[in-house]
Amino acid sequence: KGLVEDGEDGPAAARREFAEELGLPVPEGELFELGEVKQRSGKIVTLWAVEGDLDETAVTPGTFEMEWPPRSGQLRPFPEIDRARWFPVPAARPKLAVGQRPFLDRLLAALR
Repeated sequence: KGLVEDGEDGPAAARREFAEELGLPVPEGELFELGEVKQRSGKIVTLWAVEGDLDETAVTPGTFEMEWPPRSGQLRPFPEIDRARWFPVPAARPKLAVGQRPFLDRLLAALR
């Protein structure tokens, strides 16, 4: 099972994931699909963008559970993200996973 839940379309999944991970509603506006990229792990990621304002200080990350320490049988909660920040594009690029950088390029091309 991936991030898209049964009967859920791409934009609905993107809105749900945004809210779960950031603890904030998605800014109003039409979502723009940035396509798919296959990660090194084999996972296929589809990304959506929306124009809007986001107060990074208002982010309250959701959590997920993971067995920790490994093979201990103990599930512990961990935050979905450790922080949210705004960066100029040249500073943002190296902070992204290599497999996610194509999304930044696609967003920049769409904004031109």
